[in-house]
Amino acid sequence: MFRHLEAEAAGPDQQTQFSRGALAGYLWALGRGGPAPITAQAGDEAPALEDLTAEVEAATVQMEDSTQRTVPRDYIHGVREALAWVCGLADQHP
Repeated sequence: MFRHLEAEAAGPDQQTQFSRGALAGYLWALGRGGPAPITAQAGDEAPALEDLTAEVEAATVQMEDSTQRTVPRDYIHGVREALAWVCGLADQHP
């Protein structure tokens, strides 16, 4: 799944905000993406499950309240869907 999104995000004609967000979520969950994609929480290693679920919650809040949004809604949606799947909160991967 990760390789598919990575390949999709690499092709400029196929990039979407959703796929960029999902890729950012996966990279962060693997400890390869720098700060958290929504909250910008910093860490030196892969985040713990509680950090992942907190990021899902932060994404949900930003999607529901446009005044909280700092990035495009589709990007946030991609992050939320990817991390929800990683956390076991969703049955289907994005």
